[in-house]
Amino acid sequence: MTDTGPEVESLAREQVARDEQRLTGPRRTSQSLGEVFGAFWRHPSPYLLGTCLAAAITGRIVAGAGSWWELAIPVGLVAVMPVVEWVIHVCILHWKPRRVAGLTIDPLLSRKHRAHHRDPREIPLVFIPWQAQLWLAPAWTGLAWLVTPTWTAMFTLLVSIYALKSGYEWTHYLLHSDYRPRSRWFRAIWRNHRLHHYKSEHYWFTVTTAGTADRLFGTNPDPSTVPTSPTVRALHALEESTT
Repeated sequence: MTDTGPEVESLAREQVARDEQRLTGPRRTSQSLGEVFGAFWRHPSPYLLGTCLAAAITGRIVAGAGSWWELAIPVGLVAVMPVVEWVIHVCILHWKPRRVAGLTIDPLLSRKHRAHHRDPREIPLVFIPWQAQLWLAPAWTGLAWLVTPTWTAMFTLLVSIYALKSGYEWTHYLLHSDYRPRSRWFRAIWRNHRLHHYKSEHYWFTVTTAGTADRLFGTNPDPSTVPTSPTVRALHALEESTT
């Protein structure tokens, strides 16, 4: 595996632009960051996550002073987030339906993600499904209660989880919006995510970073060596309804 140099990056941009043009038609007019941020709040997911984050912050304040070691919780979660993103993306979002004991195992998150790949520009499909968020909220609370020794640590963990989830949701939305990247960091993750959607669904799985967990797990190849996948918009060559 080699580092991505300027020539490779230029080739990747050209290839992704050609593939996007072929698959989705002309690009829409670029939007400002303020316009995109305003549109972000027209969807239910930010409010669901914001409510959970506000509740966690309130609980943390009410719980009182905690211990110094609780600072390790957000630091640790930030450190492992690229790996968590990669594992969830590969193992859950790209789950292939399986028959087990006569039943088809095909989670909602997987079905919605296949729909997202079929139409990456359909903005409602960018967000974590609200149905999943309704059961994830009590699940995260129960998990936090089980794995932490104090109430303050529990709420610190919940605040960290919902802050990172909110950051993920905003970043993923921004990547699929009409905002064009300006910072070097955002250009890198924007390019990687475009490659995942328009070049090959088998690589570039991280969303909030570029070349981290993908490099660790061998899914960050030189784009010039990767042929455009015929199933990049039809994961597992499935075309069934995901509603």
